[in-house]
Amino acid sequence: MSKRRVIIMGAAGRDFHNFNTVFRDNDRYEVVAFTATQIPDIDGKKYPAELAGHLYPDGIPILDEVELPRLIKELGVTEVNFAYSDVTYQYVMSRAALVNSLGADFVLLGPQATMLKSTKPVIATGAVRTGGGKSEASRRIVDVLREKGLKVIAIRHPMPYGDLVKQAVQRFATIEDLQRHECTIEEMEEYEPHVVCGTIVYAGIDYEAILRAAEAENPDVILWDGGNNDFPFIRPDFMFTLVDPQRAGHELSYYPGETTLRLADAVIINKIESADLADLQLVRRNVAATNPDALIVDACSPTTVDRPELIRGKRVLVIEEGPTVTHGEVKYNYGSITALKHGAAELVDPRPYAVGKLKETFEQYPELGPVLPSMGYSPQQLADLEATVAATPCDLVVVATPIDIKRIMKIDKPTVKINYEIQEIGRPDIRDAMEPFLARLNRG
Repeated sequence: MSKRRVIIMGAAGRDFHNFNTVFRDNDRYEVVAFTATQIPDIDGKKYPAELAGHLYPDGIPILDEVELPRLIKELGVTEVNFAYSDVTYQYVMSRAALVNSLGADFVLLGPQATMLKSTKPVIATGAVRTGGGKSEASRRIVDVLREKGLKVIAIRHPMPYGDLVKQAVQRFATIEDLQRHECTIEEMEEYEPHVVCGTIVYAGIDYEAILRAAEAENPDVILWDGGNNDFPFIRPDFMFTLVDPQRAGHELSYYPGETTLRLADAVIINKIESADLADLQLVRRNVAATNPDALIVDACSPTTVDRPELIRGKRVLVIEEGPTVTHGEVKYNYGSITALKHGAAELVDPRPYAVGKLKETFEQYPELGPVLPSMGYSPQQLADLEATVAATPCDLVVVATPIDIKRIMKIDKPTVKINYEIQEIGRPDIRDAMEPFLARLNRG
């Protein structure tokens, strides 16, 4: 029987995990290429031989997704595996139509094929869209577990955009570890808040090796901290999924967000403080219809400002978390809403002043609001971000990234920092929702 020739469509995350769990060392398949999208500058590389297994001594090329039709034809591809997240159902099925029209099968791998089994209890966070508040919820979950005297290690959804061999297994326990691993801004935004709270974080590419390394530290609980709206790589014993009424209806129209909703033991309805009532009611109806057994936790993400008096009457440039306002489609997030709340005279639109990679980002996402996404996937992109801030005429820069971005880039203008954490509204709260999980650990 001839091998099935496979392309894996990805964005430097689930694509590598699907390969490692299903295709690596599997002689029924030949993965001829990965394709890449969403994340800049990841195409043109190779999935290295050191990680690809004995069947791929030369590694596997990573090519731009725009080449997919040519690759299917020229490489005799029989199967295309779709392996990235936070895209509409229309988008996914459009790709399926393209692939099928060229004669190949279009495949979506699910939890049974791709979830790893841990020897430790696992609690997970996911969301129906990126930017829904997973990181804040994860930190709150860690707080509850620590109150019970439990040792927690976090494993984060992958973001390997550099040297893939070096990034196979990464451990972050200090700020210096972020520098040592040459983290991008997006990676720092996810890892640093855990690290400064004293939580060790693992991430990388080979999640079997990552999981076993985390287990070797003998935690009481492993936290899966999800990325985008993907479902976990590790089988959870309990799962929280966040839904966002600022994007009402997306919980039933984005892949694989509805999967995370259906997998949830508890659903956190976040950002209630900034939601339209009709949108909030729609989300409640959709959650009840899709996962009627899930416990519902109401929550908000209130912000704090280090020097709020500096905002009033000023023309401000707002720097928001990159993925949330780009492919997450949140036009006004924590920074812009807080700036307006504290009396900003104007949100200065940075688009006319964007340079280099940042200009390309605005062209790729024309629906962006008047905010500057914190794009920094490469040294050039970070330099372009710094130049764009310098060129934008404003009185004040409002920084709403989860990290202190001034630690890694120069801003020669007055700044204020926005911080935010999740806050439950009423009962049940996150601690209540975790009671069945804690009871199984005899820590209820």
